[in-house]
Amino acid sequence: MEEHIDLFKKIISKVEEKVDYVDIRAGKGDNNSIIMKDGKIQEVNSGSSLGARIRVLNNGAWGFAYTNDLSKLNEVSETAIKISNALSGDITLSEEDIIEDKVKSTAKIPFKDVSVEDKKEIITDVNKCANVGSVLSTTISYSDSSINSAFISSEGSCILTERSRVGLFLNAVASNGEVIQFGHGSLGGTKGFEAISEADIEGFSREIGENATKLLDAKPAPSGHFPIVTDNTLTGVFIHEAVGHAVESDLVLQDDSILKNYMNKKIGSDIVNIYDDASNPDGFGYYAYDVEGVKTSKNQIVKDGELVSYLSSRETASKFNTKSSGNARSSISDQPIVRMSNTYLNPGDMSFEELIEDIKDGIYLKGSRGGQVDTGKGIFQFNADEAFKIENGELTTHFRDVSLSGNILETLKGVDGIGSDFKLSVGFCGKGGQTAPVGDGGPHTRILNAMVGGSN
Repeated sequence: MEEHIDLFKKIISKVEEKVDYVDIRAGKGDNNSIIMKDGKIQEVNSGSSLGARIRVLNNGAWGFAYTNDLSKLNEVSETAIKISNALSGDITLSEEDIIEDKVKSTAKIPFKDVSVEDKKEIITDVNKCANVGSVLSTTISYSDSSINSAFISSEGSCILTERSRVGLFLNAVASNGEVIQFGHGSLGGTKGFEAISEADIEGFSREIGENATKLLDAKPAPSGHFPIVTDNTLTGVFIHEAVGHAVESDLVLQDDSILKNYMNKKIGSDIVNIYDDASNPDGFGYYAYDVEGVKTSKNQIVKDGELVSYLSSRETASKFNTKSSGNARSSISDQPIVRMSNTYLNPGDMSFEELIEDIKDGIYLKGSRGGQVDTGKGIFQFNADEAFKIENGELTTHFRDVSLSGNILETLKGVDGIGSDFKLSVGFCGKGGQTAPVGDGGPHTRILNAMVGGSN
């Protein structure tokens, strides 16, 4: 993208005379994906992309246009101006630092240096290792991308970014003829192919297959209110879905968040500290600058149980008279919206044994099979992969088909023990028809009087 900077700057200079603000975001990238179903390759896709969008702000309204032909940028810029001139609104932007920077990729093994056959070989190994016990079907999805992007604004920012990201996702299905159960997991990172080649592929795959098999003999879960302990994955899903979305400032402004009137108020117990940190290179949601050129940082959302910030873009931050949190995200062809990055509950100092030792009758919930949250009403329901009964500080009966539901605020205030371990998951989040890579996680967490659902 560096070779096009002069072109972008010329267009910015031309357009800024007609509007209040203009920026250009452009990128070119290489993408590869492989899908294997039951040991057979179903798809192998490789492609390159090139595109640029220009965004203008005039009369308090956005004009937005996109092209995959850089020679048409002048034409596209006129389209964006016409759109903004045909509209009117009250959009303003928060004041942010003017930045000139180049961000290099930290990839050790570029994806282009790894053949499709080598990638297939690892996926084949994943399939082989996952087919243990009663596993009868597997689906493996692999994808990698390398993108060079540029951001230039009429305020003077000019940021060039290299980024590599890779993910491998495994689903295993086990059956004994009467019951069907599932195992799943993911690997990856904002790195090169080393994120896969250096991983314990055998251990990762076998564990997923074994877990699906073990669940066939698990008992149906009970229903009722229990003290519970959630593992890293389910802790992360709760923090992401029930808290993270509720602090996205566009939802707050749309009256679609239970946390709208809770700024600087208690929403959780004193030990609850929640962060969203796009600047963490170990998280799958890492990025150095958001799509508006705002430098990312470790944003604290909840401090000692008190809500202290929302996640924002420049547009939404202006409504709250604050600085942007650096959470404007989108593909180049889409309008930026407020999105999470790496969102997690901060670790405490308790071991797993300490978390369960005082529980006489409780439930330990592990993993996540998804769920739903109503941020406006402040209620949620998630399905766990599995669970265990906690009896007098010991794990006993193995459960399947178990869910966790409740009220966001009541659940946060019920957190009374936080583990010292920590893990971020690899995943994607959908919002407004857009998909973004994210990390979510935290430590093992103890919650009092939680609502557990099962078939018993």
